[in-house]
Formats: sequence, C-alpha cells, structure tokens
Amino acid sequence: MHVAVIMDGNGRWATRRGLPRAAGHRAGAEALTEIAEAAPGLGVAVLTVFAFSCDNWRRPAAEVGALMDLFASYLSRETRAGTRLTVIGRRDRLSPGLVREIARVEAETANATGLHLRIALDYSARDAISRVLAEAPERLGRDTLGRLIAQGADDVDLLIRTGGEKRLSDFLLWECAYAELAFFDVMWPDFAAGDFAAAIADFRRRERRFGGLSPVAAA
Repeated sequence: MHVAVIMDGNGRWATRRGLPRAAGHRAGAEALTEIAEAAPGLGVAVLTVFAFSCDNWRRPAAEVGALMDLFASYLSRETRAGTRLTVIGRRDRLSPGLVREIARVEAETANATGLHLRIALDYSARDAISRVLAEAPERLGRDTLGRLIAQGADDVDLLIRTGGEKRLSDFLLWECAYAELAFFDVMWPDFAAGDFAAAIADFRRRERRFGGLSPVAAA
C-alpha cells in the first residue's frame, strides 16, 4: 500500500501557540517520525511525504534556511533499521552539504526491506512530468512514462492532507490519478498515529472501481 501525505499546518500550529514558525516545522518532523514508525504495522509499504515544494522558495529566507537545516538534521538521524529512505525532487538548488547527506542516507538504506519512506523535497509534479518528457529520446508509452515519473514507486492508494486545505498543490499528480483522498482539519504536528490508523481504516472500507463497475452493479 502506498500512502502519500501533504504535511500541512506546521507554521499555523506554531503561530497559534505564539511560537516561531520554525518550532512548528520541528514539531512536524517529530510527527513524521511517529507516523513512519506506525506505517508498517498498518500495512503501508511506501510512505511519500511532501516536505518542501518548488513554490516554497517564495517563503522568507530565514524560514527556508531553517527548513533546510531541519531536513539535514532529520536525514542524519533517519537510519532506523529496516527503513529505506529516498528523496524525490530537484537537487540542483539544494546546498552541496544537504545533497551529500541525501546521497549518504540513500546509500546506507538502499537495501532495507521495511518501510520505503520517500521525502519530496524541492518537488513539483508538473516539473517532474515535464522533465521526463524533455529528456525522453523518443515518444514514451503510458506505462514507461509513469514509471519514470514515479521513480520506481507504485501509484498512490491513499492521499492524506492535514491543515484543513483540500487541494493537491502540485503533489504526485500522475501517481494520484486514482488515489482515495482524505482531508483533515488537524494541523500536521497534532496528526498522531491514531489519526493515521483511522484514515487507513476508512480507506479499507471504500470501494475502488478504477473506472469500472462495482461487483453488484456488474451482476
């Protein structure tokens, strides 16, 4: 099962508590650790999280800098046994030190057989699709195009967004073609393992037809 998460609401969580936005991002990183630890027991094989979009460079330089420092710190300690970690998105705008840290963690966890945690960093689904098409030496079939865009991951089964917003925000547009969607008003730092389990339980009750008919209607 592939679950994608838009981890929204960190800054608002902090602001409502009279804290700097960076404190919300740190709390969000702790929430991610909790969710990643719970994921395998809930049947999640791949967890892709939206950490920083290409459009987030528009934020104040101080906030962007704090986020980049947090990413490096998170990666340096995210080598839990059994978890494979990869980063998707652009790397040409990241600092050389962060790029090296990404490469180190990816190499060290490449053979892990547990949860595959994918972090979308400086990511845009439109850019990802455009880049594959621009670099393709010839016209690609849909299956090949999809594999290149998704970078080895299967289509998303369930997409979760916290923070009260109800949009995809240029996240995994190709992979979410038939994803079930779940929106939560709770801010990401307050999204706990119990909320994650409830979202997956609700997903398992849904009927997925992928454009076809339900067994009852087809009978």
